Amino acid sequence: MTETRQRVRSHVESNPGVHFNAVSRALDIATGQTQYHVRRLLKDGALDSLEVCGRTHYFPTEYSETEQAAIALLRRETTRELVVLLLDHETDRPEELAETADIARSTVEWHLSNLIEHGLAEKVREGRRVSVRVTEPELLSELLVEIDPSLPDRLVDRFSRLVDSLLEQSG
Repeated sequence: MTETRQRVRSHVESNPGVHFNAVSRALDIATGQTQYHVRRLLKDGALDSLEVCGRTHYFPTEYSETEQAAIALLRRETTRELVVLLLDHETDRPEELAETADIARSTVEWHLSNLIEHGLAEKVREGRRVSVRVTEPELLSELLVEIDPSLPDRLVDRFSRLVDSLLEQSG
């Protein structure tokens, strides 16, 4: 294995759920070079990948698909915040989450739908009331301690929240 490929593999092992651009940035290697080495590592079975919310995330091979999805989603600051609130309250209504977190309801719904899509949360209907609860509380609690969003991920998340907030106020 070449030195560059080993660096890529080591970076992914140290940062499970890292996305492509972050690998290139962190290792200061060209996009084409990153593509080549990531493709080879995937082909050789040395890494796994999972697309979540339009981004491909890379993982060491020991993670299950549920763990991979949880890691990728918890790299988003807003998703982390909502998961913490859900873990604290066991279940909560989307409008209550939006109010507590001071986030636009549409943003909350988007993040919740991603958690639901990947089997990490579910909707609970009680008459006309719809609440959401996490389905993997132990896994999510454990990963909250291990996974931290990168600065670029935080900035994108905060910009999205700002835009949603401005759109909600003008509409």
